[in-house]
Amino acid sequence: MNVLLIGSSGFIGASVMARLIARGHRLRCTTREDGHAGAEGVEFVQLDLKEALTHEAWQRHLDGIDVVINCAGLFEERDGQTFSIVHERAPKALFEASARARVRRVVQLSALGADDQAVSAFHLSKRAADAHLAALPVASHILYPSLVYGQAGDSAALFRRLAALPFLMLPGGGRQQVQPVHLDDVADAVVLAAEADTGGCRRVALVGPHAVTFAGLLAQLRHDLGFRRPAMVAALPMWLERPVVALGARLTGFPVGADALSMLERGNTADPAPFIALLGRSPRPVEHFVRPAERTADRTLALLHWLLLLLRLSIAALWIWTGVVSLGLYPITASLALLARVGAEGLFAYMLLYGAAASDLALGVLTLALPLAMRRSLWATQIALIVFYSVVITVALPEFWLHPFGPLSKNVPLLASLLLLLFIDTPAPRRPASWTTPH
Repeated sequence: MNVLLIGSSGFIGASVMARLIARGHRLRCTTREDGHAGAEGVEFVQLDLKEALTHEAWQRHLDGIDVVINCAGLFEERDGQTFSIVHERAPKALFEASARARVRRVVQLSALGADDQAVSAFHLSKRAADAHLAALPVASHILYPSLVYGQAGDSAALFRRLAALPFLMLPGGGRQQVQPVHLDDVADAVVLAAEADTGGCRRVALVGPHAVTFAGLLAQLRHDLGFRRPAMVAALPMWLERPVVALGARLTGFPVGADALSMLERGNTADPAPFIALLGRSPRPVEHFVRPAERTADRTLALLHWLLLLLRLSIAALWIWTGVVSLGLYPITASLALLARVGAEGLFAYMLLYGAAASDLALGVLTLALPLAMRRSLWATQIALIVFYSVVITVALPEFWLHPFGPLSKNVPLLASLLLLLFIDTPAPRRPASWTTPH
C-alpha cells in the first residue's frame, strides 16, 4: 500500500518507517529540509508543518495515498515549533485533507493521558487533534503510547542515567505508577494499525503488560545494567520538587519541566488488553528492555554522563579557585615577582595579574553556565590558554617542572581532560526534522 508518513525521522517514526519498508509498502515521507535521498520505494517531500495548517497544503501530498500515519510530536516547544502547530493545527488540516481524499485509514500517534483529565499543554493539544480525527468520516486508529523505551531514545537515556546513581531523591519517592512500553512494540502496533481493515475510530493504549512504580522502573534498569547494589531512594520534599527537577533537567540534558512533572504525578497506566489484541502477543515487559548485548554500552554511557559532569564541575572549580587565589589569597608581591621574571613590571604587571585572574573566573563561570552547543569553543579556548601558560612558564620559570608539588606537570592530565571534553562533551547531531522530538 502507499503510505504518507509524517515524522519519519523521529524516534518512533524512524522505526515505523523501517518496518513499513521491510513489509514492502511504498512510502512518502515529509521533511522540513530538502536533499533527502530515499531508498527504493521511499519518496521524501519537503514540507514544514508551520506551513501546513490548511487542508489545501496537504492535498497534493495525498495523491495516490492509501494510509496516512502521523508520528510527529514535540516534548518541548522550540525552534518556532509549538504544541499548537505540531500537535493540533497541522494534524487537523492533515486529517481534513485525508477525509476529503478518501484515504483508506489514518493512524494518529497520540500520548497516554490525552484524555478528559488532561491539563498540560502537551496533552491538551494532542487531545484536540484526536477528537477532530474521531469526528471525521475516515477509518482511523488513535494510539496512546505510555513512556516509550528504546536504546536511542532521549527518555531511555535519562532513565539509564538516573538508574546509574547510587542515591536518588524522587518526587513522591518514585511511587507514581507507570506502564512503560518498548519502542519495538510501539512501532509494530503502528504498522499493524495501518494494515488493519476495520471501520470507525479505534483507540488503543500502548502500554507494557503490567504497571510498576517509577522507582521500580529505575531499580529494574539498574539491575539490568549490571549494578550489584540497589540505589537508595528518598522522597523529594514537595516544595523542592520543581527547582530540583529544573536543576536535574540542566544536569541530565533532558527537557524535564513542570508539565513533565505533573504528567508523572498523575500516573501513566492503562488496560493492556486492546494492545495485546492488536499485536497478537504480549508486549515486552520492563525486565526485558535492556538487551544483554547492549548492557555494557548502556552502562558505560550512563556512567560517562555523570563522570563528564563531575569533570566539568572540577575544571570550573579549578578556574574559579585560581582566579580567587590570584586576586589576593596568594601574596601580591610574590605574584608580581614571578611576573617580573617573564618581563612584566609596573602597571603592566598589575594589569596582567588582575586581567588573568578575571579571565580565570570568567572561564570557571562559563564552564558551569555555558549551554552544550557552545562548549566546544570553550574547551578549545582553555586548551590554548593552558598551552600558552605552559610554554611561557617553561621558558621563564623552568624550575616549576621540577617542583615537588608539580604545579606545571599537572597541566598534562588537565589538557588530556579538556581534550576528552572537546571531543565528547558536544551536542548530538540534529535530526533532519526538528519537530520529531522523541516522546
